[in-house]
Amino acid sequence: MSDVSGAELVLRSTRVITPEGTRAASVVVTGGTITAVLPYDARVPPGARLEDLGDDVLLPGLVDTHVHVNDPGRTEWEGFWTATRAAAAGGITTLVDMPLNSLPPTTTVDHLRTKKAVAEEKAHIDVGFWGGALPGNVKDLRPLHEAGVFGFKAFLSPSGVDEFPHLDQDGLTRSLAEIASFGGLLIVHAEDPHHLDAAPQRGGPRYADFLASRPRDAEDTAIAHLLAQAKRLDARVHVLHLSSSDALPLIAAARAEGVRVTVETCPHYLTLTAEEVPDGASEFKCCPPIREAANQDLLWQALADGTIDCVVTDHSPSTADLKTDDFATAWGGISGLQLSLSAVWTQARRRGHGLEDVARWMSSRTAGLVGLDRKGAIEAGRDADFAVLAPDETFTVDPAALQHRNRVTAYAGKTLYGVVKSTWLRGERIVGDGEFTAPRGRLLTRTP
Repeated sequence: MSDVSGAELVLRSTRVITPEGTRAASVVVTGGTITAVLPYDARVPPGARLEDLGDDVLLPGLVDTHVHVNDPGRTEWEGFWTATRAAAAGGITTLVDMPLNSLPPTTTVDHLRTKKAVAEEKAHIDVGFWGGALPGNVKDLRPLHEAGVFGFKAFLSPSGVDEFPHLDQDGLTRSLAEIASFGGLLIVHAEDPHHLDAAPQRGGPRYADFLASRPRDAEDTAIAHLLAQAKRLDARVHVLHLSSSDALPLIAAARAEGVRVTVETCPHYLTLTAEEVPDGASEFKCCPPIREAANQDLLWQALADGTIDCVVTDHSPSTADLKTDDFATAWGGISGLQLSLSAVWTQARRRGHGLEDVARWMSSRTAGLVGLDRKGAIEAGRDADFAVLAPDETFTVDPAALQHRNRVTAYAGKTLYGVVKSTWLRGERIVGDGEFTAPRGRLLTRTP
């Protein structure tokens, strides 16, 4: 239903990505909400300001459901101010913060309150929160759910930080049964610790040695266990940062049997390959690891056929000194918030995909994953969150131009397609021409 009464803003473009496809349109905004998507040459309502974007593409603001902000407690690694500026610079208008790498981790309602108090004044974009599922915190899961977290993160192998231990199989059963009892969502870092322990652990600067230490079968086995538990308990689960293409048939078969599973992958798995990682270059280290080009091709196929649902950054920064040239001891994490849209688009266009596909993977499906029904699409009734992209313009990644706190990036020196010209949050331009407004983000809670 269109309503242009009281309209304040019209964004006009020859290329607007809508749920019905790409078309020339005028998007009407009133009170921070999209109130109409009109024909391109529709008359501008009285009193409304027109922003003519020409041929730049108007996309729904991206929704990134996998971000480690690390604030409070490890703010020298990242923080809400810097992370949300980097996100906004990259066309992301909503993020959901992971429960670990901050101190305290988001594993109790009190800890959630602590995190919210820190985030409230610093958020340039909208921010929601995941809770954590740990050994011994089953009693905290329902209260966290009722406090509005979007679901619960668990590791099936060591997380890398002592304050967030992993669940063994018994712990997974207990947590998943509790989460299923109130209709919640468990999101899982799926690598099997026994397979990791059995893999060769050589250490040192050779990327090939690191890759051998995180074999595909560690992912495949953990995912198989998770799917079996989800089937038995009729629980809703989500596989985080899938890197092993060998797991795809397991996922497709489980879904065909009615298992409620969704799957994400990340820009670095879709755009970087093991063959190109220089020895000692631990800015490329993440867990599970960046794998071979043939594996990457299969991930792209799975995105195309819907086996993989969405693409998120798993932005997981650290201070530069933790990125040593020893892959065994270096911090594992890729910093990708500001570059994710351009990186994915660069590879997508090479593979014959359009921006409608990218918007589906990085906005509508991620919004749907966490139930944010006001995000993820350019249609009446949604928040007026937009990214304006010049898809045919290129830029070369300069770490000095990045907004995240520690300007380490695996994309340094790469030429990418897609320049984000501006980002809009509820009808307000929050980034334009490299200039940022004061923080306007809101803290989001799960809709009951």
